[in-house]
Amino acid sequence: MTAIDATPPSVGDLRRKTEHLMRRKRMVAFAIPAVILAYLTYIFIAFDVAGLLGKANTDNARSLVNDMVSYKTHVTRDNRSGAVTYAIEGEKKGRYPEGASPSWVTQSDGETIVDLGEGHIVTYGSETISFNIPGYGVITATPSRAKGVVQTFPEGPLPEWINSSKNRLAITTDAGRLTVTRNRAEVFRYFYGWELFFFTLDSPYHGLGFGELVTRAVSGEAAAIWDGFWNNRMWRHKDVFWAIYETVLMAFLGTMGAAIVALPLAFLAAKNFAPLMVVRFAMRRVFDFFRGVDALIWTIILTRAFGLGPLTGALAILITDTGSFGKMFSEALENVDKKQIEGIRSTGAKPVQRYRFGVIPQITPILLSQVLYFLESNTRSATIIGAITGGGIGLLITQAIITQKDWEEVTYYIVLVVLMVMAMDWFSGWLRGRLIGSSEDKH
Repeated sequence: MTAIDATPPSVGDLRRKTEHLMRRKRMVAFAIPAVILAYLTYIFIAFDVAGLLGKANTDNARSLVNDMVSYKTHVTRDNRSGAVTYAIEGEKKGRYPEGASPSWVTQSDGETIVDLGEGHIVTYGSETISFNIPGYGVITATPSRAKGVVQTFPEGPLPEWINSSKNRLAITTDAGRLTVTRNRAEVFRYFYGWELFFFTLDSPYHGLGFGELVTRAVSGEAAAIWDGFWNNRMWRHKDVFWAIYETVLMAFLGTMGAAIVALPLAFLAAKNFAPLMVVRFAMRRVFDFFRGVDALIWTIILTRAFGLGPLTGALAILITDTGSFGKMFSEALENVDKKQIEGIRSTGAKPVQRYRFGVIPQITPILLSQVLYFLESNTRSATIIGAITGGGIGLLITQAIITQKDWEEVTYYIVLVVLMVMAMDWFSGWLRGRLIGSSEDKH
């Protein structure tokens, strides 16, 4: 017999082996950060991050943030007729009633004096508009049909916050902004807050404190107070909440419809329920096609067939999620316990009954968990889809941005979207716990 060499390794061999392993670990520990650093360096150069940072404009960012938490009141004069109007955000719906004006605007001897605070005074004269700016001087502008806007400035070069041309003058200061053209002169002044959020200027409840509103509500005016808020023409609360409802409905119909369609089709893609490989292969490719095309692409395609509206968005979600659900449901079906099915078969149950009582109860927790997760996710997706299909809160956000609306309305819509997603997250978690049970309940 051949003797087996059972000589134990020497101390030197063990040391060399240990040193070799340590060198490999050090190399790996060095190589991984080096690869990550090289990748980040490539991204920095390829995407010209330095150039993008150089183009960043902090003034624009500050103005955007300021617009999100403030509003502006416009004081506008028609240079042809001399009529002066006052309006929140410059909209007709926010115009002050006849004879009313902001407290910082006064009219005297045919002049309109706009006090922007800290010594900044704009005066609408019979012909000339003047702007007294502390530390700089007085600027005048006289609109003329023949000469455009005739302007005078203090001596010296014009600062960057003055934009002057033959037919237009624009002055932007921290106190406010003045714009003068041939036909119109306009001043607007910023204030913090969301003015007219609850009631418009023509509402009898505008300017009342919370305590007085409660007193009037208790005394029988609750319905009128609610109507004034709900039908607010500036902030359109009724339309906004209807848009939120459309968005949630779009996500719900798309998700639940996909689950209903995908469940029976998943049986045709599962090995243990569809023995023919051709059938399984075809159905799985159908699922791949449905989920391989993003819901936004389906939205654009379906818009040609069904036009704009929430139905198009719901169908786009349904098609995409049918592919995702079909794949997940078929995998769940392939992992069911056959013993439970055989037990149902032994009672003489028909195939449909075996599926109903032997299969569905096993995969129900997985189905419900995935469906509820997708419902929560699709609530966010429905916002983007709605911006394309013309439905839901997404459309309002798009309109507010495209039409150059002030950003406090955009902020309002975004806050509602966040609250909607949070509510759907809580609801899906609560429903999942009620239907499936939490992890604590199972231990």
